Amino acid sequence: MSTPTTHDARPAPPKRSRGAAALGWILTIGLNVVAPIITYNVLTEDHHWSAFSALLLSSAWPVLDSVISLAWRRKLDEFAVVTLVFLVITAVVSLVGAHSARALLIKDSGVTGLFGLLCLATLFAPRPLMFYFGRKFATDGTPESTAWWNGLWQYEGFRTTMNRMTLVWGLAYVAEALVRVFLAYTLSTGTMVVVSPIMIYGVLGALGVWTAMYGKRSQAEGERRAAEAAAAEAEAAAAEAEAAAAS
Repeated sequence: MSTPTTHDARPAPPKRSRGAAALGWILTIGLNVVAPIITYNVLTEDHHWSAFSALLLSSAWPVLDSVISLAWRRKLDEFAVVTLVFLVITAVVSLVGAHSARALLIKDSGVTGLFGLLCLATLFAPRPLMFYFGRKFATDGTPESTAWWNGLWQYEGFRTTMNRMTLVWGLAYVAEALVRVFLAYTLSTGTMVVVSPIMIYGVLGALGVWTAMYGKRSQAEGERRAAEAAAAEAEAAAAEAEAAAAS
């Protein structure tokens, strides 16, 4: 008899609590995206703080999100941790080297490149980065949905999907950073000011679309393999029953 890991017959997700999911996303987006951006802009533009100091203070918001997650769900929010790491990387990169227009453009590439390297590094960890990102998007944070997502790791197809997603994101951001550094030295600063954000959001959008499509395709493939394995087992059981009856 084949094991569930061989079948990749993943259990259906538990019913999601819309209220819990909505509240979780409001806190996540508010504390990890909106609040840091507002804090950074207010401190640098209105109070003339340095970029480094403003980024460090902005990182307090993801810390607060982690504290709330620990108090509410008794677990650390990996999405907030990654946001915090990203802000710290940005702050550290902002201190390195000169502060010319071209240097600033190159520093932006350094941030995305380091994020790509972080993705690749997690391939050697017990769980790759996309496993935690996927859990954030696919569950509502309740113990039931979290346990369901964590349980999927036993299936080979699911592990392959998470590792491959992490590999693609890592390679894409490393390549994007290298290309932007090259363009920063070949194009004018005025042109790069336009091209750089287009590349940043273009790569992010392309990765998001690819991730959604690949995730659905992998799930469908897993369900197909599970159905084929179940059918083969049913045929084998029927053949055994016929042989037993004939004897």
